[in-house]
Amino acid sequence: MSEPRSHLDRLLRSDAFVVTAEMPTVDGADPAAVHRIAERLRGRVDAVNCTDNSAAYPHLSSVAAGHLLLDAGVEPIVQLTCRDRNRLALQADLLGAAALGVRNVCLMTGDDVTAGDHPEAKPLYDLDSIHLIRTARILRDAGTYLSGRRLESPPSFLIGAVENPFAPPLEFRPMRLGKKIEAGAEFIQTQICFDLPRLRLFLARAEDLGLLGRVPLLVGVFVPRTARSVRYLRDEVPGIDVPEEVLVRMASVPEERQWDEGVRIATEIVQEVRELPGVRGVHLMAIRNQEGIDAVLEGAGLLPRPVPSVVG
Repeated sequence: MSEPRSHLDRLLRSDAFVVTAEMPTVDGADPAAVHRIAERLRGRVDAVNCTDNSAAYPHLSSVAAGHLLLDAGVEPIVQLTCRDRNRLALQADLLGAAALGVRNVCLMTGDDVTAGDHPEAKPLYDLDSIHLIRTARILRDAGTYLSGRRLESPPSFLIGAVENPFAPPLEFRPMRLGKKIEAGAEFIQTQICFDLPRLRLFLARAEDLGLLGRVPLLVGVFVPRTARSVRYLRDEVPGIDVPEEVLVRMASVPEERQWDEGVRIATEIVQEVRELPGVRGVHLMAIRNQEGIDAVLEGAGLLPRPVPSVVG
């Protein structure tokens, strides 16, 4: 077996229950904004996702954010989407991220531009997520571009992907997972999970296909701040399934206590998914609620985290 490519890779090869988190988006060019985020997350999670114009809203470049996190002592997972780049730009950014020290990437198709605040933008989708995963593997393992032209020095990174067990057609999702694994995905982060029965169904179907356990699965867990934030996810964010009982539960408590209820919901989900077969960790997300993530880390017994090791 090859040497681990990153701290995250080393943990995923161990028996550790892995915890990643999503970096809040940055709307500006001040590196200090990323460093402030890093201060809150350093030592509390194992790696941090740098999103790539999430929900089709422009933000600070994921490659730049990843480099700034590295400078601040936090291991990044740099996301790249197919929506905004053709295959030339995607290959260039994969190499650029590796050259800047990034050792984990997470590759996805990307939400359509109609979901964001620039609906008139021209989407590219020259590649889809499966072809982008395969492209990253070719750059790394074959040491060539897609054209066959050789690289002087191939990149070294752990290749991740995303999957949504909660979006229809439900029977298609495990098969798509298999295609991503075949293309080269080495870990999977899921969409936000509020619906545990659907997650269990996804895992059962993945097991029927012989996929469960082939790559580590990190389940997305959102920490709600208010009932309004849950409604926003349900109504405005593509691909997120929020069962009515979750919204009712949040709305049934006074507004000043909704933060506590959101922490309880997220903590319960973490504790339940921790017992599911094939699940190797969680990916924590929030909207302007780092305090909620801190509370879940404490309440779910996810601290302390393993000490990062020097890799590469």
